Amino acid sequence: MKQHHLMALAAIAAVALASCTAKRSENPALIAGLDPQKFEAEVDGKPVALYSLKGSDGMEVAVTNYGGRIAALMVPDRDGNMRDVVLGFDSIQAYFPENNQTDFGAAIGRYANRIDHGRLPIDGDTIQLPVNNFGHTLHGGPTGWQYQVYAAQQPNDSTLILTMDSPDGDNGFPGNVKATVTYTVLPGNKLDIAYAATTDKTTVVNLTNHSYFNLSGDPMTPVTGHTLYVYASAFTPVDSTYMTTGEILPVAGTPMDFSVPRRVGEMIDDYDYIQLKNGNGYDHNWVLDTKGDINEVATVLYSPESGIGMNIYTTEPGIQVYSGNFLDGTVTGKGGKVYNQRTGMALETQHYPDSPNKPSWPTATLRPGEQYTSHTILSFFAK
Repeated sequence: MKQHHLMALAAIAAVALASCTAKRSENPALIAGLDPQKFEAEVDGKPVALYSLKGSDGMEVAVTNYGGRIAALMVPDRDGNMRDVVLGFDSIQAYFPENNQTDFGAAIGRYANRIDHGRLPIDGDTIQLPVNNFGHTLHGGPTGWQYQVYAAQQPNDSTLILTMDSPDGDNGFPGNVKATVTYTVLPGNKLDIAYAATTDKTTVVNLTNHSYFNLSGDPMTPVTGHTLYVYASAFTPVDSTYMTTGEILPVAGTPMDFSVPRRVGEMIDDYDYIQLKNGNGYDHNWVLDTKGDINEVATVLYSPESGIGMNIYTTEPGIQVYSGNFLDGTVTGKGGKVYNQRTGMALETQHYPDSPNKPSWPTATLRPGEQYTSHTILSFFAK
């Protein structure tokens, strides 16, 4: 185990998994506290349902194939009580865009994060994509995969395979793309997320999961009290429209420095630092020092209230840290809880935002005959 990992875990007091027996819901009809009947629907002629993934150490994950969304994620706290650590809704209708335009829990595609003014350069040509966020294309466009139905196959109690057949021209993106997102619950309270994609025409692919985490298990407790560690010595700054400038700047000596674990809210409102003003808090991509090594911890998030922590491992070069700045109390989630500002944190493993327009950054281009792959592991512990 590398020295930086040891130091981070020691600082957060997060080296041990919960050793006590997890306490499950007494109602076997519920999936991670959700009623599966409330997730049965048909969207665009395709069936939607709620799927349960269970692990041997207590973890239970509820996933709907509408947007590939993680609707609930139950893990044991320091006392062995099960807590749901992601934001979401109690029914499938609440996820529909006419009711709530959110990315809660979604498997994002084709391109996670932003593309500058929707301009997509492909082999010397520029394709104009529809824009949907401050003049840019965000998370695959207005009807990205978070609002589409994946085909679902569950080969066993711990695995769900979701398949997306995205046609040429889907939200303006070229190529017929076939993608899979595989969720697997592993021993040790780990959620393995594996992505793969192929295309018949040159395109770009950048997939991620957009769960909002609150490891206290109580969305009334803001994530500003969580402790965060990011194994990164640099980040990509943004302008006032949340678009990357093309620079890669060091985090040292700035509020972006989480190379030593510290509280999320310690400097989040220091708007004298222009990047926090531009992001309305943290909404930036960190340039990971893990260099794609899945065995190196990239990020650690820890809740002192519950004792629940999460290690993130990934093959991706970057991670978007978003502190729920635009949650504003207008959305009511599971159990009738109101989601106020910074009640959840998204940690999105990814290629850097707007990579297609930054040729020196790791490429997101996918060509016929190639296969896109990405792998992220969320490893939960309690201490």
